[in-house]
Order: sequence, then structure tokens, then C-alpha cells
Amino acid sequence: MANTFARLLLGRRTAVLVATVSTGAMATGYFLNQQNVKAEYFGHKKLFPPSADYPDLRKHNNCMAECLTPTIYAKLRDKMTPGGYTLDQCIQTGVDNPGHPFIKTVGMVAGDEESYEVFAEIFDPVIKVRHNGYDPKLMKHRTDLDSSKIAQGQFDERYVLSSRVRTGRSVRGLSLPPACSRAERRAVENVVVTALSGLKQDLAGKYYSLTTMSEKEQQQLIDDHFLFDKPVSPLLTCAGMARDWPDARGIWHNNDKTFLIWINEEDHIRVISMEKGGNMKRVFERFCRGLMEVERLTKEQGWEFMWNEHLGFILTCPSNLGTGLRAGVHVKLPKLSKDPRFSKILENLRLQKRGTGGVDTVAVADIYDISNLDRMGRSEVELVQLVIDGVNYMIDCEKKLERGQDIKIPPPLPQFGKK
Repeated sequence: MANTFARLLLGRRTAVLVATVSTGAMATGYFLNQQNVKAEYFGHKKLFPPSADYPDLRKHNNCMAECLTPTIYAKLRDKMTPGGYTLDQCIQTGVDNPGHPFIKTVGMVAGDEESYEVFAEIFDPVIKVRHNGYDPKLMKHRTDLDSSKIAQGQFDERYVLSSRVRTGRSVRGLSLPPACSRAERRAVENVVVTALSGLKQDLAGKYYSLTTMSEKEQQQLIDDHFLFDKPVSPLLTCAGMARDWPDARGIWHNNDKTFLIWINEEDHIRVISMEKGGNMKRVFERFCRGLMEVERLTKEQGWEFMWNEHLGFILTCPSNLGTGLRAGVHVKLPKLSKDPRFSKILENLRLQKRGTGGVDTVAVADIYDISNLDRMGRSEVELVQLVIDGVNYMIDCEKKLERGQDIKIPPPLPQFGKK
């Protein structure tokens, strides 16, 4: 059966892919003829048997280590995707990083879209563990970017300080950040920046290349909390994310600084809509509108985003498959956060808490970053509504505790949303 890569190229007839480097007139091009595309996976032989190569995972606590067996490893070790990505490259970050003090990490990444197909025997169980039972073999992902369906999207701003929605997208036909060549990375930058230049009105903005930005621009992006730096986390560096830094990386934001896109960090692009205050409905409306417009402008160039009906949108880390969406607010909960029922309330509402500085940080001044726990099994609209309803419930609890009244733990939400 033809794989995704072959189907893509055959659908384009004779494809001409040209990667134009944004910093000069240099261009790298290559021609792909449909007659030369084989609908099969390429393998390779190694000197030693798979049993001699099997990683020592006895002290590991990540999803990959939980799911990988010697039998699965033996079946997959010598396979490669059409782009040349191997199982050992997929799992290297999980082998090098046994665990994390705050979260159970995934322990593997994809190097291209075909990784999820060629190495499905390990990716599928990892996805099922990470996404709380979502079975990519049997279940289908729902996408819904109709922001008009959102209800009660305005939070009490005495408690909610800011609102944010983010996701990622990958350009089909190009390798993902762990495996991409310099030419592919530059092609991503060129495709995305060209698309972003077509945004109009409140979405119109400017691209800042990490390679060429001035000190003044860099300081402004730091002051705005927009700038991302070279990855230092071993979870990312062991996966190959920081190669050739900062070549073909950059940040784009609209003139109002409420719609932001990172290019070639952990994913091809990270799309973020945010603003101060508690108007989550407006944040999500801009998110949906901007995302659909970027996709339209990308398709005008003959490209499209990676997506399939079982995995949803394809991204580097399996944790971000499906919607890839994280809707979050910075909310002040001085009384509820000290209540012993706080963790159970979060669990039942399918929410998670972090410090405002990220996953490894503690809350300062009783301000928490509250966001959705799930990425798959619910649509974008469902996840944002879940966050709105859950945060409103917690604000109501905070108000009751302020008045000396009792609060209740809500009944647990179902694992997955509407069928």
C-alpha cells in the first residue's frame, strides 16, 4: 500500500520543490518525479542482531520505555522511513533521558510524517498511554475551529490575568525538526513567511529572523516575552532540535502583538493567540481565524499541513498530536490552591496546573497557569470550552472560600468528548 509520502508526491504529478533562503538570493531546488517514487518502506541491515542493540531501559520512566519490547524493537530496528529516519533516532531522546521530576515524558519523537506509519507498532501504544486511552487504530480525531460555538468565554478579570491558546502545524512533504536538512528547514521558513506576508488587517505583522535581527529587535522581543532561545533541555537537544541554530528560525507577530508564530523551534510552526485579561472567546476567535487564514495562504503556494483522520494534526512529539492545542489562563487562586481538594478538582475537570514560568516552575503569588490536560479525543472547540467551564468553576470555588462557604469536588468528566 502506498505510504503517505508516495501518495503526496503522486498527487502532485511531477513536483518541483524550491527552497528559497530568505537572507539572500541563494536557492536550493530538487525535482521529484512520480515515476521514481516507490510505494514501500526502505530498510537497512546492521552488523549486529537487534537483541545486541536493544537499549537498557531498566531505570527509565517514560512512555516509550513502558511500551517498547525486545520483540517490537526487533521488528522495527532495521526499517527506515522514505526520508531515512530510523527507530533508534525516534527513541534516542527517551533512551538518553530516563525520566523527569515533574511529568512523565513521552520519550520519543517523529522525524517525519511517515514515522507514525512505519513505526506504528511503537508509536500507537505510546500514543494510547500518553493520551489516556485514545486508540489511533480504532478512533478518529475531530477538528472544529468554529469559535462561534464558544459560550461564556469572558472570565472575571479580578482573578484571570491573561488568556492564551496555542497549537502547532507541520508542512507536508518536509521532514520534522529532529530530522530535517538545512534545505528543508529553510524551505519551511520560506513557505511560512511567504504565507504570513499575506495576512491583513488585525492579523498583519512582521517577521523577525533569529539570524538577522538587530539588538534592539531582540531586546524588544525579550521584553514582550516572545523570544525563544536555543533549546537547552536535553529532551530537545537529544532529539536533534538544536542543530544549525539559529539558521532558518524566527518569530512573527501581528502589529497588536496578540497573534504570534514561532518558526522551526520544536515544530515547523507554533501558533499562539494571547492577550491580557480574561476574554478567552476573543482569543480563540482570533486563533481560529488566523490559523485558517495561514492554512489558506499556505495552500495557495501548493503546500498543505500534515493531517490524518486518526492522528489529527501531525507534530514532532506524540504528546501534541490531534489538536496540538493548549488553552490556558493565568489565574489567581490564593484560597483554592491551598485547599486539599484542589488537585482532585483539577483532575475531575481534566485540567492541569503549572507555574506561570512553565512546567518546571512553581506558582508565584498564588498565580497558576491552568490549561487542558487532553489534546486528542476532543475537538478544539470542546477543549477550549472545557477550560472555560473548568476555570469558571474554580473561580466560583475561590469566591465561596472567600465568603467562608464550603465547596464541592465536581463529578469527573468523561474521558472523551462527543462521539
